[in-house]
Amino acid sequence: MRQKALPEKDGDTERRILDAARIVFVRRGTAGARMQEIAEEAGVNQALLHYYFRSKERLAATVFREAASKLLPAVLGLFGSEIPLEAKVEQFVHLYIDTARRSPFLPGYVLSEMHHHPERLTAMLEAAVVDFVPIAAAFRTRLASELEQRAADGSIRQIAPEQFIANMIGLVAIPFVARAALRIAFEMDDDGFERFLNERRETLPAIILNSLRP
Repeated sequence: MRQKALPEKDGDTERRILDAARIVFVRRGTAGARMQEIAEEAGVNQALLHYYFRSKERLAATVFREAASKLLPAVLGLFGSEIPLEAKVEQFVHLYIDTARRSPFLPGYVLSEMHHHPERLTAMLEAAVVDFVPIAAAFRTRLASELEQRAADGSIRQIAPEQFIANMIGLVAIPFVARAALRIAFEMDDDGFERFLNERRETLPAIILNSLRP
């Protein structure tokens, strides 16, 4: 019996699959997500899902690249700009939380990739940002210089750029990584978690900046 040919790939179907994958990844986490559930969410059969993306790993990588291509250039540009450090911290917090709200599975996915497939994460970062390596190098140089200058004038304590970035990422990422635990522990529904994020979005910049005081 002759097998029915699959249709030509089209942008609308691909977009529907990506949107469905994001929903299921949020609901189940990337590890718990199943291709069948993503297919049902997208309103397509599982064969078509595999035809477009072949595997859950490729689908997750595509969703990651899409979000990273919006977040990473903005973050690198922000910390490479001439605006004051205080404004950079506030804008970073707002940018990260607003982006992660749309794809809250991403922080956990990134942690998983870093643990299991660090080489894959590097490849995805390079695919998400054109000329990622030189841009990242310029970002590190600029940030290190700014932190050194601010420490020298006494407005902040001495801190290495990698410690500074790790502190900020940890503080903005933990609500999304620990989303399920926070919701259970504090009996938050969806609206409650959104209120929690709103409050953190407003208060976290001051917490980070206060931690830099000499």
